[in-house]
Amino acid sequence: MFSDFTEAKSFVEKRSVEMVDMNFCDLWGRWHHVTIPASGFEPILMEKGVAFDGSSVGFKSVSSGDMVLVPDLTTGFLDPFWEVPTLSFICTTLEADTRAPFPYDPRSIARRAEEFLRTSGVADESHWGPEFEFYVFNSVSYENGMNVAAYRVQSSEADWNSREPGSGYTIPKHGGYHAIPPQDQLFNFRTRVCKLLAQMGVEVKYHHHEVGGPGQCEIETPILPMMKAADAVMIVKYVTRMTASQLGLTATFMPKPLYGEAGSGMHFHQRLLRGGKNLFYDAAGYGASSVEARAYIAGLLQHGGAVMAFTNPSTNSYRRLIPGYEAPISAVFSLGNRSAAIRIPKYANRPDNARFEFRPPDATSNPYLAIAAQLLAGIDGIRKNLDPTALGFGPVDDDIFKWDVERRGTIKALPTSLESAMAALEADSAFLLEGGVFNDDLLERWTKKKRAEDCEVRNRPHPYEIELYYGL
Repeated sequence: MFSDFTEAKSFVEKRSVEMVDMNFCDLWGRWHHVTIPASGFEPILMEKGVAFDGSSVGFKSVSSGDMVLVPDLTTGFLDPFWEVPTLSFICTTLEADTRAPFPYDPRSIARRAEEFLRTSGVADESHWGPEFEFYVFNSVSYENGMNVAAYRVQSSEADWNSREPGSGYTIPKHGGYHAIPPQDQLFNFRTRVCKLLAQMGVEVKYHHHEVGGPGQCEIETPILPMMKAADAVMIVKYVTRMTASQLGLTATFMPKPLYGEAGSGMHFHQRLLRGGKNLFYDAAGYGASSVEARAYIAGLLQHGGAVMAFTNPSTNSYRRLIPGYEAPISAVFSLGNRSAAIRIPKYANRPDNARFEFRPPDATSNPYLAIAAQLLAGIDGIRKNLDPTALGFGPVDDDIFKWDVERRGTIKALPTSLESAMAALEADSAFLLEGGVFNDDLLERWTKKKRAEDCEVRNRPHPYEIELYYGL
């Protein structure tokens, strides 16, 4: 939004801004914030930053937790949810003593990936287009303890309400795709979200009701430069949740909040540019894709398991990645085939829009790390001139879900659990260390944390187990 501090300060004064909010992302993908009065928004802030305790968000140990936040002025936006005029920024985290970038700051990791892309000579920039799928419920409750494990959601759109007195305009299971009002009760909600995003500098391509009948929605942005796309993920999630809260609703980006209903992914459309030219376009190639695009695809599928340690980093991620529900579970690419891990859209066949999408990711990922991991895998494929067909990655234009088990077994499988994704990361991490983007310590911290989460889930008796086995 701003090119320098003088421009930002002038905006604060002209718009009578009273508070300046400093947002930052922790390693695991959660946003945090610190707020200062507008009177403290002075040039010295860009040098000294705002101090915070990094140990409280898992960045550092308690004994050395001092860190500082410095706002990225280009990310400024007026926050529409505050009662007083508030200017918000996304921040970079720095060491308190040296003011050096903190090596585990997610935005710094993404920047290192972008710099490695340039220095590798592969391309000048990468563009990304995340698709946001999420559920909006009327209410949610959950409880976990020694003697209880339960959750319940309610959606006024759900067909489980059809027996109750009401309008009768419910949506059947799997029947929500592009539903129209009055069945689609969330069109005004989505429009409100999109208007707010536009005001905050995040352009929206479109929105619609998704497959899931009980309140599943989708919002999609255009393809954006790498850092803008990752920042947009954080902003879209924030605006969606806050808008829902204001309206007495609740929104979740969990991949699989409902049993037997469609899951929510966050597919990433992507392409590389060099000298302003789309490297992924070739009119004569399969799906108008270039040799570079196919080598990138090969790298992404070759390293798919390790990449998914970052793009699908929750136990709930793998409730979604099961056969059916358009969930990609096989390491193949295809033209327009939504059962493939990588889909080349049939309509993306011009120099200005040629691209592909990686379909496994979901929004429990940290977008900065997820994008960085995908980019590094693709760069590795291009540098090694990998051929996806020679490696057995297709193209496959059939519906894989209709294949028998034996035939499906000929395709490289992607991880089906958080533990298998962590094992894949441990077995295949060299490509992530290129350019110093990730390091061994970060990867070790990541796998340790995620294995602990997996253990916590596995160690708990499941409510359905009580139904199955209580009487045995």
